[in-house]
Amino acid sequence: MKKTVKDIDVKGKRVLVRCDFNVPMKDGKITDDIRITSAIPTIKYLVENGAKVILMSHMGRPEGEPNMKYTLEPVAKRIEELMGQSVTFVSSPTVVDDNVRKAADGLQAGGLMLLENVRFRKEETKNIDTFTKELASLGEIFVNDAFGTAHRAHCSTAGLADYMPTVSGFLIEKEVKFLGNAVENPERPFVAIMGGAKVGDKIPVIKNLLKKVDTLIVGGGMVFTFYKAQGLEIGKSILDEENLGLAKDLLAEAKQLGVKLLLPVDCVCAKEFSNDAERGTFDNDKLPGDMMGMDIGPKTIELYKAAIADAKTVVWNGPMGVFEMENFAAGTRAIAEAMANSSAVTVIGGGDSAAAVEQFGLKEKMTHISTGGGASLEFLEGKVLPGIAAIEDK
Repeated sequence: MKKTVKDIDVKGKRVLVRCDFNVPMKDGKITDDIRITSAIPTIKYLVENGAKVILMSHMGRPEGEPNMKYTLEPVAKRIEELMGQSVTFVSSPTVVDDNVRKAADGLQAGGLMLLENVRFRKEETKNIDTFTKELASLGEIFVNDAFGTAHRAHCSTAGLADYMPTVSGFLIEKEVKFLGNAVENPERPFVAIMGGAKVGDKIPVIKNLLKKVDTLIVGGGMVFTFYKAQGLEIGKSILDEENLGLAKDLLAEAKQLGVKLLLPVDCVCAKEFSNDAERGTFDNDKLPGDMMGMDIGPKTIELYKAAIADAKTVVWNGPMGVFEMENFAAGTRAIAEAMANSSAVTVIGGGDSAAAVEQFGLKEKMTHISTGGGASLEFLEGKVLPGIAAIEDK
């Protein structure tokens, strides 16, 4: 168990909080603020308990240079709206300078401040101590609440733990609880659903989950690499050729472990990668040579829904098809609906799956939606995440 903000006295202390405010922007406006709203419970707790709160985050890829396209100023304004109080924002190209230090020194108990994008400094992503020390000079306690970057050993995610007491915020606590329990102590039957395009991206996760799950459901573009490994025709479908051998090994390993590895029995195929393309549904051994697979078919949907209905724990990472195109969204939507209607613990592993659940209006029906795509994948892979390892144990 890791220490949280509730395990430390924050009253009157300057508390550095690493959040994940890497939000999508369009024309200077935030288009989706879920990452900001997810951080509010931790920020509220600290403010209500008299901390002097200094928030920090990255946004986009400014490549270690001050690039105002990626300024966090719009985030400061959104936090003001959500918290109903002013947020001090000092835009500094070096993130920390004399003006920033002065503002930090002048913070009152319950006050809020946001630093400029930490990735304006090239030292940040290399975890170089000079920048860590500059950040550390601003605070007395470090709270990491940025699960989305917990798999990175950066100055503001792991480095600060060398300089001050380090605890987690409520968001990381929740992520570790749900993802950790799902993988290490799941209520059974435990079903994992893996989608997405490339087998290579998911092989380590599938390998780790095969030892833990009762059923593994496979969907998305990587299905065709498994088909090819079984000698099936895949037409113009996406193929991860260099991982054909690994796909074959995984099929054998599932058999050996007695794990049900479910592949689609039918697919929706199209002549080209377009929503309006000529399309049809075919059994998996009859895919046309001049078409590409774009979604799972209706027989597969029923098969997968039955597996989800029997489950007590379901973890989902990656869509079943090209869900961004309405004509190929049925499979992904059906999985989301089956999970929403299930009484199981349902965990969505960030990324495209989270986007799909949001798109279909089913967010509130899931037990937990992870805020970190890459981080949740590495967690499911069984890797140690530096940002979480740096948090003190209870």
